[in-house]
Amino acid sequence: MSNSPADAAENVGVLTPAHRYWRWNVLLSTYFAYSGFYLCRKVYSLTKPLIAKSVADGGLGLDWNQIANIWTAFLFAYMLGQFITSFLGRKWAPKTLLVGGLGLSMLVNLVFGFANSYWTFLIFMVFNGFLQSTGWPSSVGAVAHWIRPQERGIIMGAWSTSHIVGTMVVKAVGGLLLAYAGWRWSFWGATMVASLFWAMLIWRHHDKPEDVGLAPLVIPAQDNEADIQEEGGEHLSLAEYFRLALHPVVLMMGFSYLCVKFLRYALDSWLPTFLVVQMHVSPDHASYYSMVYDICGILPAVLAGWALDRLFRGNWAMLCLIAAVGMIGGFVIALTFDGSAMAVALSFGVVGFMIFGPETLLSGAASVQVAGEKNGLAVAGLVNGIGSIGPILQETVIGSLMKSDEAHGMRNTNFMCLCLCIFFFVFMAVATWLRRRAIARKAAQASAN
Repeated sequence: MSNSPADAAENVGVLTPAHRYWRWNVLLSTYFAYSGFYLCRKVYSLTKPLIAKSVADGGLGLDWNQIANIWTAFLFAYMLGQFITSFLGRKWAPKTLLVGGLGLSMLVNLVFGFANSYWTFLIFMVFNGFLQSTGWPSSVGAVAHWIRPQERGIIMGAWSTSHIVGTMVVKAVGGLLLAYAGWRWSFWGATMVASLFWAMLIWRHHDKPEDVGLAPLVIPAQDNEADIQEEGGEHLSLAEYFRLALHPVVLMMGFSYLCVKFLRYALDSWLPTFLVVQMHVSPDHASYYSMVYDICGILPAVLAGWALDRLFRGNWAMLCLIAAVGMIGGFVIALTFDGSAMAVALSFGVVGFMIFGPETLLSGAASVQVAGEKNGLAVAGLVNGIGSIGPILQETVIGSLMKSDEAHGMRNTNFMCLCLCIFFFVFMAVATWLRRRAIARKAAQASAN
């Protein structure tokens, strides 16, 4: 293999067998690494009902407000951390952020298994929020240089299912350990599984093809056709960063993602609890029932990526607009079929089918599509940072709904989520208009030149 500059320049964008080999290593190692982040994040959602029990029954005797406050603290730190990661991502290598973030998050997750007080959970959940925020933006940056623009949608669509798989694994492992070993072992067991993914990341990941002596796969000139032009050189200045953050397209993506993350985290965080509290399902069975929502999200995440490449030709805004219509219909169905635990699980499976396409696109392929591979990490962090306000709001709002009207908390929450689906539709309509206007402006400039 020749590594001369002339050969590298000539072979830019050519997918050789060596590229395929290392790309599979990179995609799989980052896929499972991000699943590992979820193994160190989602156990708390499963263990809420048991942690809330009295000390005599093996819990910590916390009320629902305290339970909600712990997760709100995590989400607030996670939101702030997204903006920090989006800026640092052009200064530090994605692999450095991924390895450090996941490794330290595993240590924090072990602490949760030993925690005996509200304040221990609260303080370490803040630490975990900052550590977890390194996961997604760094993952996007870690694969951006390995995926050519014409295949970005379908590959990143499939690759973006990592969080769904991570959620399913944590529910399976955590649910099993809840039934046979208690809530503390749910934290410890999930951390053990995550450590395997962490080791794989260290062993097999490289940030760029050039790191293993290969020619680049991404031609920067192609990405200049995106909605947002490449900003800065090797590193982003603070002014360039704020220019990205305030771009109208990025803002619409962020507001849309806020709605989507509110909905997804509401179901992730509270669906098992709703099944336990309102339908009197056992905690382990609630974990299994809630997996229907995650399972139904795998296929649309892949289909959305395929549709972005083949049908919509990179028009992520229009694709998300159509999905928003389906989300509205999905919540109408969810409000209709709420008579049994299985019916609730299946109805939210329909909701999951409609949510996960836009969820994976906005924070993944669309972020790279509008900003190029250099700024993909920054835009992914910005969109995720704005979107992460949604999970903060949902935890507080739904916790209050549960406290004030526990008997009808689930139905009231579903009505609220339906309204958010309508807001999502509006934001995507604006994003579609902004994108069309930008394309028309570029066409006019090209014609004038």
